[in-house]
Amino acid sequence: MTTPHTQPDLLYSEEEEALRAAVRDLLADHCDAAGVIARTESDAPHDLAAWKALTEGMGLAGLLVPEKQGGQGASAREAAVVLEELGRAVAPVPYLTSAVVATEALLACGDEELLGKLASGRTIGVLAVGLHVAPDCGFRAVRVQASRLHGELTGIADAVAADVLLVPGDDGGLYAVEAAAARIAPQVAFDLTRPLATVTLDGAAGRRVGDAGPAVRRALRAGAGLLASEQFGVAEWSLTETVRYLKERKQFNRPVGGFQALKHRLAQLWLEVVNLRAAARGAADALASGEDADVLVAVAQAYAGPVAVHAAEEALQLHAGIGMTWEHPVHLYLKRAKADATAFGTAGAHREALAALVDLQVP
Repeated sequence: MTTPHTQPDLLYSEEEEALRAAVRDLLADHCDAAGVIARTESDAPHDLAAWKALTEGMGLAGLLVPEKQGGQGASAREAAVVLEELGRAVAPVPYLTSAVVATEALLACGDEELLGKLASGRTIGVLAVGLHVAPDCGFRAVRVQASRLHGELTGIADAVAADVLLVPGDDGGLYAVEAAAARIAPQVAFDLTRPLATVTLDGAAGRRVGDAGPAVRRALRAGAGLLASEQFGVAEWSLTETVRYLKERKQFNRPVGGFQALKHRLAQLWLEVVNLRAAARGAADALASGEDADVLVAVAQAYAGPVAVHAAEEALQLHAGIGMTWEHPVHLYLKRAKADATAFGTAGAHREALAALVDLQVP
């Protein structure tokens, strides 16, 4: 007898809506557009004051961590709501990398001491795997010799803000390394709000926390699934702000938004964005329940990247001349959308993974 399939719940609960409102209010105070742009021009791209407010103030770094291990005991659904709002603000905080990816890796390993530190937000953890790596792809490992690590890893997101790095070793282990023991060199990144870095280990001491294979796969799957919620936030902001601007901007003494050709473009974009919401919610619900997570994460990422990029591109074009200026924040959203489109695997890679998961043969 087969167990009946449970339909995913795509609606937001009252608690999730309350969480959204609280996070949005906090980000309005900490991550205004002018401030985020100014940070991208500085040597300190991360907003650690906003991070402290989100984590120590609201306890959001520990959403995915059980209460007995120092967390909030929530699920991927609540983390997805937070990421929607972080996407809407293009917030320069290491939430996805520390509170989701590194945390999920440690949950797979069962390292309670480090989990508690990450859950508090006082310690920022980063999985030292390139941001471009998809959940089922191979990843680079460093050489391990007598618990000392040697090697170089590139494309590590938010490493410049990390206190601890989770580094895969060539012996199959995952090692916790103090970030101060590594050389972390910033790389040129397209998205300046999520900086990348090269991590070089030259005999750094590492503490084995578990097996790298299952931990990295679990972490990257959660990262890919919840990234879709961030991409939805980017797309929703792009659509909402574009509609608002076109209602205000006039041409020939008429609101530009009243022109039929633009209405058609916005209607098509609205359809894409609401479908993205459904795909992202489906992935978050599947990660929370553990049912069909591989399939729904692949569906979300096969769809999310192109939609977020299209929404940001339309926002840039339909804002006309003002959208081309550095002072207007639309460029932040386009860069985030473009960078997210290759994070945790491209849409094409996820379509291939999805075809294999559902046994869809190539014609």
